[in-house]
Amino acid sequence: MSTEISKTSKIIAWVISGLVTALFLFSASGKIMHPEQMVQMHLGEWNIIIIIGEIVSALLFLFPKTNILGTVLLSSYLGGAIIIHMTGGMSILMPAAILILVWITGILRNLELIKLK
Repeated sequence: MSTEISKTSKIIAWVISGLVTALFLFSASGKIMHPEQMVQMHLGEWNIIIIIGEIVSALLFLFPKTNILGTVLLSSYLGGAIIIHMTGGMSILMPAAILILVWITGILRNLELIKLK
């Protein structure tokens, strides 16, 4: 299995990485501007830690040298979001879809993630 990635795949991966990073930065800014939403989900005391984790994970995901770490951290973050949505009776469709997008992008940027050897 070759670990070479086509130029088109690289461009697609960069565009999706940028969009996912922007999504998480926008989400973090929403948590800063409207902390009452976090209080409603009983996460008010964890708000600043969640915001910092979201921003750091998103930035690590964006940069090539730290993309694998960012993929793992965003996966963990989204796993937690899915659990919170499940326990709060909310739909898990959005965090699950974003999780799939994170992994598709992570694999496009790092084909060694699926290498079987």
